[in-house]
Amino acid sequence: MGKYSVDQYGYYGIYGGAYIPEILHKCVDDLRRNYLRIIESEDFQNEFTSLLRDYAGRPSPLYLAHRLSARYGCRIYLKREDLNHTGAHKINNALGQVLLAERMGKKRIVAETGAGQHGVATATVCALRGLPCTVYMGKTDVERQHLNVEKMKMLGATVVPVTSGNMTLKDATNEAIRDWCCHPEDTHYVIGSTVGPHPYPDMVARLQSVISAEIRVQLKAHEGREKPDYLIACVGGGSNAAGTIYHYLDDEDVKIILAEAGGKGVDSGLTAATIALGQPGVLHGSYSLVIQDENGQVTEPYSVSAGLDYPGVGPLHANLARVHRATVIPINDDEALRAAQLLTRIEGIIPALESAHALAALEKVHFKPDDIVVLTVSGRGDKDMETYMKYFKD
Repeated sequence: MGKYSVDQYGYYGIYGGAYIPEILHKCVDDLRRNYLRIIESEDFQNEFTSLLRDYAGRPSPLYLAHRLSARYGCRIYLKREDLNHTGAHKINNALGQVLLAERMGKKRIVAETGAGQHGVATATVCALRGLPCTVYMGKTDVERQHLNVEKMKMLGATVVPVTSGNMTLKDATNEAIRDWCCHPEDTHYVIGSTVGPHPYPDMVARLQSVISAEIRVQLKAHEGREKPDYLIACVGGGSNAAGTIYHYLDDEDVKIILAEAGGKGVDSGLTAATIALGQPGVLHGSYSLVIQDENGQVTEPYSVSAGLDYPGVGPLHANLARVHRATVIPINDDEALRAAQLLTRIEGIIPALESAHALAALEKVHFKPDDIVVLTVSGRGDKDMETYMKYFKD
């Protein structure tokens, strides 16, 4: 393993680990002892690869965005995760984890979701495999992502609106963990991002690493080289970013730019810029950066983007920021919304609000004409049309 990968104890530098209630110890330990054996087995890889290709529609295209490139004075390729089945990168992880759960004898799936894309992806795979699925979603997100809620219900999932806290992703995760604690023997919790107790951050990163594996092959075909100069992705919990950078972590000549949700501004009190503001702490089973007050209480996050509205970040990304392997740029709501409108108008691609944060980071970097930039469009904007309509109504 490279120096930026997880170590044998489940840590990335000082971050990571497994901080869990006793009732979940056996579940998490079983997962830790078995996940690599299962994921790396020929049987799993054959079925996973086949479903990614024939069901999810991979490989997703690597598209040279000519007009966006001209605007920023470099060569910008978009990794089109928005074109996957269900409209985001989330299907990669959902397929992998459900296949894993089946091989571990689990009969029921629970998940949390913010923007709804992970919930839809998990409900989709459960429909495909005939497994019961319960998805926890903050009431605030249920209202702002109504279309995805209806999709999950149509797919046969039970959607549970969560009314604690500020009723967003953090609170949905709390409830999903509670459910798992009550049903540890027969239930697998499909965590949607590179967060949670070890081995989840590593497992999710590995399942999403199909993104960077494809980038290497596709960039070689387009440019005659496997390495870009820059990789850019949005980061909340961090799964699309982890997948984008996975095979490049030890290529230190490849610069990594992560865009996090600045909300109304890093100093506004209405933000989800965890890496900018967070202090080390434990949240949802791992030691990472957490936005918290002087008493160590988690501060309610805010972002216009439901998928980035989280007060923590995966330990991989916290470590990359700490050791300066990645540059992290907070993007506020208005910057993200403007970036979404720009991509729509000049490339004909309506991105998810999460992806729009990555696009807005282009404004903050000075590129050279021969720089090759790969930016992951993690999802499509269908689910965010009501927000876009409200913002652009004038």
